[in-house]
Amino acid sequence: MLLALQGSAARALPGTCLASTSSTLHTPASGAADSCKFATADKAFGDAHYHWFFLSQPYDLPERLIGANLAYYLWAKLRKWGRDESAFTPAALAEYQRCFARPERIHATCKDYRAAATTDLAHDEADLGRRISCPLLALWGEKGFIAQKYDVLEVWRERAEDVRGRALPSGHFLPEEAPEETYAELRGFFGG
Repeated sequence: MLLALQGSAARALPGTCLASTSSTLHTPASGAADSCKFATADKAFGDAHYHWFFLSQPYDLPERLIGANLAYYLWAKLRKWGRDESAFTPAALAEYQRCFARPERIHATCKDYRAAATTDLAHDEADLGRRISCPLLALWGEKGFIAQKYDVLEVWRERAEDVRGRALPSGHFLPEEAPEETYAELRGFFGG
């Protein structure tokens, strides 16, 4: 999506922020597109990111399994990806569950991962020679899988001209686990 914004449209953006993510199609300096998350998945990746494969399954397998015990699935994901369970107050958990509980929202989540394994990969491959021209802020949790597996800034510097960012003292859920640090980084980057 960002690569589609070219010329004056891209320059008009103050910047964009990517949180707790790396590029789906990571191409190392060698230029070989052999570091695709799907092509290079190992046991560690599978353990940490099994949901990429589970949620991308054909309709309606993941939707039915999640819907059968939504509260369990949601809490299991929050515990697995987060590093500080106290960051999720009972009120916040209830709101997450309320927002996610509708079948069409579960379906939309699955569709996002189905696209990541198909359409998004095709778009990434088509965009390999292009670079994001607006400033890009990358933030990730220092206690999460992304920090262990990737040099996040280096990954994004292969895809963008102006990359900055850092790991925050959290797992996957930056705003919940490191709210002050997340706010400070976003405010500093977007000049607020």
